[in-house]
Amino acid sequence: MIRLILLLLGADFVRRRWPVLMLLGLVWSVLGVALAFDAFADVITFPLRGLGYVLLFEGILTLIAAASKLSLQTRLRYVKGLMFVLIAGLIIDPHPQSDVVLAILFGTNFLVGGCLQIAAARVIQFKGWRTAMWVGVFQLLIAVLFYSPYPLHYAGTVPFAIALSMMISGVNLVWLANRLRKLPHGAAILSVWGGNSLFDLMPEPALDDRARHALVATDWYSEIPLVVHVWTPVGSAKSRALRRPIVDRYIAAVDSKGVISTGHAALEVNPDLYISLYPAQEIDRSPAQFARLLRASAENDICGRFLHSYPEEAQAWCDSTVKVAYRRYNHTRLRAFWLRYQQDATYNLTNRNCSSTVSAALEAALEGELGTRASPWRALAFALVCPELWVAGQIYRRAKTMTWTPGMTLDYARALRIVVHPPPVAWLMLLRLALRARRRYRDRERQNRLRSAVT
Repeated sequence: MIRLILLLLGADFVRRRWPVLMLLGLVWSVLGVALAFDAFADVITFPLRGLGYVLLFEGILTLIAAASKLSLQTRLRYVKGLMFVLIAGLIIDPHPQSDVVLAILFGTNFLVGGCLQIAAARVIQFKGWRTAMWVGVFQLLIAVLFYSPYPLHYAGTVPFAIALSMMISGVNLVWLANRLRKLPHGAAILSVWGGNSLFDLMPEPALDDRARHALVATDWYSEIPLVVHVWTPVGSAKSRALRRPIVDRYIAAVDSKGVISTGHAALEVNPDLYISLYPAQEIDRSPAQFARLLRASAENDICGRFLHSYPEEAQAWCDSTVKVAYRRYNHTRLRAFWLRYQQDATYNLTNRNCSSTVSAALEAALEGELGTRASPWRALAFALVCPELWVAGQIYRRAKTMTWTPGMTLDYARALRIVVHPPPVAWLMLLRLALRARRRYRDRERQNRLRSAVT
């Protein structure tokens, strides 16, 4: 989630504050180490009850946002909200077995995450997959530590989880601050993570003066919307798809003839910008060949082609299943990204596909969206309490350890849209509920006073 916050604040906003980030990271890491020692020593100094109330508020806010039907996919929001409320209840009102239940919850979270990361890294073998596997093994060891009553006591489960999060985030902040200190002017903040990767917008001699100027421009455009088009696997299947929950939403759908459909994603800004990467020749999507194509190695690189417009693509195939529109984005930075990216037409089903292309372009267009506002700190505060920021972070994390799919790109675009264009629905519902509860409280107090007067 730190990555998304820095992305939305932008390189110019964050670079000037790198000493603050480094100091914050150092202090945060030291506090995390101290809290970890206390957890192992069974000395609880952390204000757990206060944390419980914070989690309760966040959980309720997440459930309200999910109930407001801001997007079609609300299951993840409900799961997060219910989990936060459950954990908050166990912390605020502890019972004899509360510590054991919390240990099981945290351990299961690390166990499932570690298994998924190891499996995805082994099957897909993306760049850095061996490191990802070791990270997955580390998560399994942490899960065992939570499950076992020794050397960590069950009472120290929550403090240790907080300490682990503080140490990891603190080290990341120090590393980021050091990289930001060396970041050239005009570079995208995502180049801190990617180097010469998909997200890198660093100036190069191959780019002309127009593209170089676009790298440092702050042209925030709102007259013509940016539209993300997504063809879901089920919606783009040629014949009726066999329903497999989650699989056909985020990975692929299989129709009645056994043909696999993975869907598609594209990005459009009228009248002359259309980002859509597609294989130059149709890929064999039979089940026998599909497993081999999942590997992100260079042996699966094929020649791709860039489609010219949405009407042309829709006429040749079908209309997109879902459209997500943005009102405010950096038009010139998006064009700079596209000038660089289209120099290479390589297509890889799991490493450089249509969905990863659209996700990268969307991030390039939204970089600095919060940092260039009139009140950036206020916008950041609203973003931090927005449940969709957490959702976007989880989707990005899963996509990096697996691959970008049209389903993930769709949820990522929806989540980011709510973060940068927050609708008032959830906040109005919260305000209405609060006012309704206040009226009910006053009515009860009035009735009690009347009963007292009568008696």
